[in-house]
Formats: sequence, structure tokens, C-alpha cells
Amino acid sequence: MKAIILSGLSFILLMQISCAQQQTKSSKIVGGGCDGCEIMFTNMPKQINAVDTSYGWHNKGEKMKVEGTVYKKDGKTPAADIIVYYWQTNADGLYAKSSTEQTIHGAIRGWMKTGADGKYTLYTIKPASYPNSTIPQHIHIVIKEPNINEYYIDDIYFEGDPFLKKAERSRLPLRCGNGIVTVTAKDGLLYCRRDIVLGKNIPDYLEK
Repeated sequence: MKAIILSGLSFILLMQISCAQQQTKSSKIVGGGCDGCEIMFTNMPKQINAVDTSYGWHNKGEKMKVEGTVYKKDGKTPAADIIVYYWQTNADGLYAKSSTEQTIHGAIRGWMKTGADGKYTLYTIKPASYPNSTIPQHIHIVIKEPNINEYYIDDIYFEGDPFLKKAERSRLPLRCGNGIVTVTAKDGLLYCRRDIVLGKNIPDYLEK
């Protein structure tokens, strides 16, 4: 009888440990947290389209079209209802604010939301490096999936940037795929493509 009681207690104890582990696992922050990512929700519009034209498009700078497809973790299936949030510097390398955008992300920021085809398109300008720095030109990207906290992915970097050296490349974690893009020019417009694979190299990503 004592053996049966002990066996029952052991089973309950194991179940409690298992539940605690599952709770701990489920409460982890996908992506490990992101300093400042919560700013994406500031002034976020209720209606978000798959195409966005940034504040920078209407100001000085090299006009650029960024496009891509967001895929599920298999890297093949287009992912719908994914919010792609971006922010970047202007042609002077500054996160310049405006009368309507006063966050530290500056005025060149915005949102795109994928449809059934997983596609997004951004019309903006090519960002400049920070003044007096050797940091490559880049566009920050944060992803918000339904029922998952927001998480950052690799910035968009540009092939040919003199500051994008071998050491810098080796440090990139390749979150949601490689963020280094090739830029082409046609009819006065720059083009580049950044596809996104959800969950790829993202810590504690929840399998769906």
C-alpha cells in the first residue's frame, strides 16, 4: 500500500514539474525580447495595407522600393496577417522627427500587413549611415504575428556598402533569413528584395 501511495505521489510530483516546465516554456518571450520594439504600437493605424509609402519618399534621398514575401517556418508557404514594421534614418543619417511622429524611431517609420500571398511592398528612400560612424546603412524590421509577441529580425543591409565588412557579416544572426540585399537601379528608382522566413533562428519560437 505504501508503495502504491508513494508511486501516486511520485506521479503527481512529476506532473507538477512537467506543468511548471510547460508554463515556463510558454511564458518565454519569443525572440528573447527587443529594446524599443514596443514603439511599433505607437500611432499604429487600425487599417494596415500590404503596401506603404514612407515619410521619406516625399523628402530628399534616393527613392527605393523594398519588396518581399513573408513565409511560414517551412520557407515555402506564404504567411498572411503578418505585420512588418520598419524604421530607418533619413538621407542625413538621422531619425528625424516630424510634427506627427515624435518617437525615437523618427518619422520614417510605418507598417505593412501581408495578405494571403504573404507579400509586402515599401516605397521609401535609401537610409544613410549615422553621422561620423562606420555603421552600415540599414532599415530596422520588427515582425508581429497573431498570438505571438513582436520580435526583431536582421536589419536590411545593402550589398556594396563600404562599411558592411566581413567581420560585420559574420556577426549577423540571420534572424528570419539573410537581411543583406542586392540593390538594382532602373528609371531613377532603386529596387531590392527582402524575403522573411518566420521563426528562422528566432529563440523560443513557438511551433505552429
